[in-house]
Amino acid sequence: MLKIDNLQANVAAADVNRPILKGLSLTINPGEIHAIMGPNGAGKSTLGYTLGGRPGYEVTGGSVDFMGQDLLDLEPHERAAAGLFLGFQYPVEIPGVSFVQFLREAANAQRKGRGEEPLSGGEFLKLAREKAGLLRMDMDMLKRPVNVGFSGGEKKRAEMVQMGILDPKLAILDETDSGLDIDALRICGEGINAIMRAPDKAVLLITHYQRLLDYVKPDFVHVLAAGRIVKTGGPDLALRLEEEGYEAVVQETAA
Repeated sequence: MLKIDNLQANVAAADVNRPILKGLSLTINPGEIHAIMGPNGAGKSTLGYTLGGRPGYEVTGGSVDFMGQDLLDLEPHERAAAGLFLGFQYPVEIPGVSFVQFLREAANAQRKGRGEEPLSGGEFLKLAREKAGLLRMDMDMLKRPVNVGFSGGEKKRAEMVQMGILDPKLAILDETDSGLDIDALRICGEGINAIMRAPDKAVLLITHYQRLLDYVKPDFVHVLAAGRIVKTGGPDLALRLEEEGYEAVVQETAA
């Protein structure tokens, strides 16, 4: 589904290109859940933003194949229409735009990009109620402006509703657990499982901590350090990182 080969990328900051990804390779197959963990500054968010096509991130080498397409050759909206979803660590607010209208426009824009018929108002509301129910969100909340006045947990749950409506093939979730209390963490984890755990879908979780992985069990855990994946293992690797910290594991791989 996704094959990243020797990816190199810079971040433009103050007119200076800073190399962040320095030869990252990763393969994600359908039906798999992968977790990327690593210290601050390792390149985790840069990986997500680069795959999503966010401006300010320049690919300087390597390739990314997504379901047979050159992902790096696609515009951000084309990547989304192809089935890629990027969840943000800090979902943005959009005053003046109701969440339900935003979601309908996004869903129909993607359907148009795939040559599909748009959802009618009734079809969309039925779908929105179903996905909001998975995240235990009242539909009245979705009538409010996008994320305005939402708590951190409500923003993340609303983003999971958006993911459910868009129904991507690959979800890249950047620190979805950030700012969540225990209940919201469990609800978001259950939502990810309900929406994305399927034989034809895959998930890339970017996280600092083990706690989300208690609810969304990964098939593979990767340690990212200094722009490269330095160690790969199963769920036990996340437990070890929690106990020993990143430095011990990174130094071990360098030895």
